[in-house]
Amino acid sequence: MVRRRVLIGLTMVVTIVAVVFGGAFAFQRKLIYLPSGGPLPDAAEILPGGRDVTLVTGDGLRLAAWYSPVDGARATVLVAPGNAGNRSLRAPLAHALNARGLSVLLLDYRGYGGNTGDPTESGLALDVRAAREFLVRDAEVPPQRLLYFGESLGAAVVAELATEHPPAGLVLRSPFVDLASVGRRHYPFLPVRWLLLDTFPAAEHVSRTRAPVTVVYGAADSIVPPEQSRAVAAAAHGRTVEVPGADHNDPVLLDGPELIDAIIELAGP
Repeated sequence: MVRRRVLIGLTMVVTIVAVVFGGAFAFQRKLIYLPSGGPLPDAAEILPGGRDVTLVTGDGLRLAAWYSPVDGARATVLVAPGNAGNRSLRAPLAHALNARGLSVLLLDYRGYGGNTGDPTESGLALDVRAAREFLVRDAEVPPQRLLYFGESLGAAVVAELATEHPPAGLVLRSPFVDLASVGRRHYPFLPVRWLLLDTFPAAEHVSRTRAPVTVVYGAADSIVPPEQSRAVAAAAHGRTVEVPGADHNDPVLLDGPELIDAIIELAGP
């Protein structure tokens, strides 16, 4: 009888563990990607002189984006957002960069901002390549005047792009070493590295890029530990800009002076 109860108990424990791990595996992308949908207003309603543009990905998706050019721009910034929201939330960043003489492309990934498709690591890699192709081919931006800006998860996206298409410079805001490293912070009870379908190894990518890298991060970041952002900068042999007291989603890390100045500095004269 005791042995039977032990076996039943063990069976229940194994079942619960299997359900928890299986659920975490099956629904992990719902936890990683948090898109806001559309429809969104026309670019010109949000950004003076802004244009609605369509990016065509290598797997045939047509993605809506906003392009905000500046006459005689010193450089153009390809903005790869984090894992939440849509391009309308990055409009203040575009405003601030336009005011400093930089053109901006605000990308929305597949599944974001009314775009079709479901986000995955490989899908986002295609999306950011479509954004770069638009800028270089259609907008005729010289590659040597092109900057990549990646926000959190987007930092890993542009870091991977830079291994194939080096820009004039990268600014990475609140980057993590890889997705498993930050996942362990929030789900310490799960074998995150074993479960992940998408890995986003930002530190590995920047270690292979030849472009100058600046990492901007908040000293009080509760989502991505500051030491992870510093580790990404170390892997890139890059510069760090710490914003005192700033948490991951604070406005100062969206369009604050430290962030804007870091991008302007890489833009050059």
